Amino acid sequence: MSGLSRRRRLAEATASLSEAELERLLRYWPIRCRPEQRLPGLSRRHDPWTLWLPLGGRGAGKTRTGAEWIRGIALGEPDFGAAPTGRIALVGETFADARNVMVEGPAGILAVHARHERPSWSPSLRKLEWPNGAVAHVFSAEDPDSLRGPQFEAAWADELAKWKHVEETWDMLQFGLRLGTQPRQMVTTTPRPIPLLKRFLADPSVAVSRARTADNAENLAPAFLDTVVGRYAGTRLGRQELDGDIIEDRPDALWNRDMIEAGRVIAAPPLMRIVVAVDPPASSSQRADACGIVAAGVDEGGTAYVLEDATASGLKPPEWAAKAVALYRRLQADALVVETNQGGEMASGVIREVDPSVPVTSVRATRGKYLRAEPVSVLYAQGRVRHVGAMPDLEDEMCDFGPGGLTSGRSPDRMDALVWALTELMLRQRKEPRVRVL
Repeated sequence: MSGLSRRRRLAEATASLSEAELERLLRYWPIRCRPEQRLPGLSRRHDPWTLWLPLGGRGAGKTRTGAEWIRGIALGEPDFGAAPTGRIALVGETFADARNVMVEGPAGILAVHARHERPSWSPSLRKLEWPNGAVAHVFSAEDPDSLRGPQFEAAWADELAKWKHVEETWDMLQFGLRLGTQPRQMVTTTPRPIPLLKRFLADPSVAVSRARTADNAENLAPAFLDTVVGRYAGTRLGRQELDGDIIEDRPDALWNRDMIEAGRVIAAPPLMRIVVAVDPPASSSQRADACGIVAAGVDEGGTAYVLEDATASGLKPPEWAAKAVALYRRLQADALVVETNQGGEMASGVIREVDPSVPVTSVRATRGKYLRAEPVSVLYAQGRVRHVGAMPDLEDEMCDFGPGGLTSGRSPDRMDALVWALTELMLRQRKEPRVRVL
């Protein structure tokens, strides 16, 4: 059906609606919401989900999603249930959080109701009561035992990853979900790598939705997006709090994210020497490993700064060589450091074809990747390496590299280039260089 036909049919369908009916239609959440806020299996009226897990960053619309779901099931709206849900549990990190965010907040339960359908709210009783008889009780995750005894048909748990007694509170809530034909629950949270959340994500029966802070930009202050998102985008904290990613470390990895975050800076000081390291792929096939390209420099005090990860995938040798040379030129680097073990001699030749004036320092691996990387990880542990800005792909490889390599089995091309750059700058004796200002 063409767009014109759809618009014509929509106009015909709404022409007979009264003003009140049209307003009600436009307020209907499944029509207004973003795709990631829509109920799982909305097009399949008998979808069997019992747990819906909307994960998202700060301000991504999780609270609004939860509040609209509670409104829909309490009122028995179409698509939310065959009949109103009579008894509901609302569980927040604390009672104050549940009250200020889930119930009274600007995107909370009271705010998403029209005046005539709004439930009455009794803070002293911690209870919401709808005109149709539906009731929601508010609980704090600080007191798991408060969930002993009450029973429910549905529950909304907010910011579960921050709960103080997460396992105990969750267990007590499950024992209380024993009314109706199919008790359902929603968990809205900014993710953290807690065991309960990881169990949810590993369970194929759990319906998972993901939203980033940027997805809700039209409802957020521009200053927030410019300052907070601009500052934290790509960092560990930003990926967790803005993108809704679960970020965790591999126990046997040479690096961890706290180590990297501790050394993150916005800009580098004047640098004594800058190099661009190239870890070339063994072939030019589209399915070959990436060409690792990482730039780093060292200051007068002996602190190294990782400046940029320009690793390239799926490029032919002249293309990634041109990319490496362009980075060398832009940073006014001192040399290109090129590994010559697998295709490296070819790489040096290709780079010289792109620009014969570029000084190329050839390096050859005589030890395995882990043994080469280990002394570089020690530099991080000593606080002698800084990352200028965020380099998520590079940092993911670093924090996933252990004695057996990456968990994916793939080649750590970005990390290899990083190791060559920092080895050249920090672990070799050099002549006194000149100061470089970026």
